[in-house]
Amino acid sequence: MSARERGWSTVAEPVERPTDEPLNRWGKWKDSKYLKRAGGSRDWQLAAGSAVLGLVVAAGAVLAAGPWDSGQRKAEQDRAAAQERAGGAHHQRSTPAGPGPAPSAPAVLAPLGASAGVTDPVGASSLKSVLAPVLGTPALGTVRTAVVVDTATGRELYAQGADTPMTPASTVKIATGVAVLSALGPGHRIATTVRASADSRTVTLVGGGDPTLDKAALRGLAADTARALRDSGTGDVELTYDTSRYSGPALHPIGPNENITPVSALMVGGGRLDGSDRGPAPRTDDPAGDAARAFAGLLDDAGVTTGSEPSPGRAGKGSRTVATHLSEPLSALVERALANSDNDIAEALVRQTALKAGEPASFAGGRRAVTDRLKKLGLPLAGANLADGSGLDRADKVTAGLLTGLLALAADPDHPELRPVLTGLPVAGFTGTLDDRYPADSRGTGVVRAKTGTLTGVNALAGTALDAQGRLLAFAFLASGTTSPSEAESTLDALATTLVTGTR
Repeated sequence: MSARERGWSTVAEPVERPTDEPLNRWGKWKDSKYLKRAGGSRDWQLAAGSAVLGLVVAAGAVLAAGPWDSGQRKAEQDRAAAQERAGGAHHQRSTPAGPGPAPSAPAVLAPLGASAGVTDPVGASSLKSVLAPVLGTPALGTVRTAVVVDTATGRELYAQGADTPMTPASTVKIATGVAVLSALGPGHRIATTVRASADSRTVTLVGGGDPTLDKAALRGLAADTARALRDSGTGDVELTYDTSRYSGPALHPIGPNENITPVSALMVGGGRLDGSDRGPAPRTDDPAGDAARAFAGLLDDAGVTTGSEPSPGRAGKGSRTVATHLSEPLSALVERALANSDNDIAEALVRQTALKAGEPASFAGGRRAVTDRLKKLGLPLAGANLADGSGLDRADKVTAGLLTGLLALAADPDHPELRPVLTGLPVAGFTGTLDDRYPADSRGTGVVRAKTGTLTGVNALAGTALDAQGRLLAFAFLASGTTSPSEAESTLDALATTLVTGTR
């Protein structure tokens, strides 16, 4: 795996105690409408259309220029917009009616040589015989857990330590994506605004929490601001900038690090100093101040002179909005956070979730908001600690059962608003943090989609794979105590490929 995602730490991962006790996590979901106990009075019902989704996702992302540029989800986006239940400002207009139904699974799968009409999923015993030996290899360290679920039926096909809390690294971004999409909807956009005082002598750049704000957007804000000020006959102005939308410490517990910028409601280009748009990079220690200074220069270019250095401040009583920039919709932000393992976007998404919940937009407020949102969705949260949105914090703990539950919920036809969680997953051998993994001759290439996770001594992979019968399987493999990242990654990739081939 490339270095783009690693949040390396000098602290070794504590070794958790392994367990051989059989675990049944589905009992914890018995009150959820999404899950029912396998083999009992309830069976988890997720429509078989999930398999169709898997084929579309796997093929579409490879052909598209990038996961968030693809038109493969337009029908689902329209449907999500039509039935969107979440409120909040800056949502896209809902369409009056959703599109017609997608083709049935047999019609889609038959041309690929799949066995149409097959309803019994691959047996758990078959998967155990091929997965268990790979999971037992030394490359996966001292503790490893795994869960595989057939998303069409909800049947748990394989489980080892399903309820054991593990450090997830960046796979926790799956939880971040589900929470923010559920809370605000895929069409929500984050606003950055400029407000002018009643006498038009003071201009305030107000950060809304958009980490993807760029210089082009700032230039547009400056042009609109200059136009509004010219209409009022204003020349020189004082420039202030407002970051009050966020609270709490700006510095991530990991400390100054090339994997994340100090968290601020106002930043340009993710606070990167080298012009890159992904991976580790030199970071500013003053993202808001840098953004304000860049904006001041653009105002000057537009004919509005700022008399002094921008300073922190808030728009006063009687001020008015003179310019607004809206981010890309949350669907695109979630996809980018997952595909590139973007920590700055992930932390911004958690804070948007917190604001929607009425919590402070901080690490602590985000933890409470995301946990509460997932609880409302009926997900198994025993042992979970969602300390941040990016996975850089080693205090994060999730189970393999929670990760597969999140993925299965995103595949549920009743939750089209969560689909970006699937479409944003890197495609094996093609996109995002999996673009340099999986050789061209691997059966997993282009078929496995998964979120990677890497910290020192921690390696994880969670996502979806299409089996030989065209079924969409959700999986999560978590390992700690690893000593060779490359060997651990190769083993995790082999596990996911095994789901595709059914053989070691």
